[in-house]
Amino acid sequence: MSDYLWFEGIPFPIIEYEKEIIEEIHNKFVFRDEDTVILTYPKSGTNWLIEIVCLIQTKGDPNWIQSVPIWDRSPWLESQGAYPLLINKEGPRLITSHLPFHIFPKSFFSSKAKIIYVIRNPRDVLVSGYFFWTMLSTLIPTVAYGSWFEHTRAWLSMRERDNFLLLSYEDIKKDTKSTIKKICDFLGKKLEPDELDMVFKYSSFQAMKENKMSNYSLITEDMAPNGLDLLRKGTTGDWKNHFTVAQAEAFDKVFQEKMAGFPLGLFLWE
Repeated sequence: MSDYLWFEGIPFPIIEYEKEIIEEIHNKFVFRDEDTVILTYPKSGTNWLIEIVCLIQTKGDPNWIQSVPIWDRSPWLESQGAYPLLINKEGPRLITSHLPFHIFPKSFFSSKAKIIYVIRNPRDVLVSGYFFWTMLSTLIPTVAYGSWFEHTRAWLSMRERDNFLLLSYEDIKKDTKSTIKKICDFLGKKLEPDELDMVFKYSSFQAMKENKMSNYSLITEDMAPNGLDLLRKGTTGDWKNHFTVAQAEAFDKVFQEKMAGFPLGLFLWE
């Protein structure tokens, strides 16, 4: 039996996902103008960005991130468990999603809701994804959420819109504080210098790894029998430790073909 369900050509892990829910989200979920969505292809820094945005909302106060699980602070839109909570949640919602462009809720495109989209070097995504998915023994080696190239190409078409902020994992890593300021500007938030320092401190890799509300150590054994080391390295360029020269050259060729037409400046990574 397959460990994936398929919807509109995209494979989803069968745990926590249902075709009927995904279809309802696509057609009926209503975005509010004050909503914020953290959107990524898997293994692109999703949880790091959630932590940063949560800390921006509390002006650096770590109480919220240390007392509420990360998946409750920013529920996954396409998850069958989180979807009912999002519908009934009052006020501005912080939402997380990996959904491809063509499956995303139709209501977003006529709303003022904001999306923060993070791209990461697909070579590092591949390596990170390999280690992550092999921890989940219920999953077979199929690429969940479809092609990185298709996901990225489609969402990059939105990059000129006022309610769409494009970030790269590499830029966040290189200059985290500048990225935090950029996110604040996008969300209409202002932090004092000491508050910015607190956001920076508590969203660090080490702080997240030690925070049981953020490191996924609360995940049950039936979901991850071997444990779930979500925060493995938090580095850039790790692909160089795993790709052969021939693999790197083959990947570069495919990348140039698939991403032709996009400015090279979007892809400045190691």
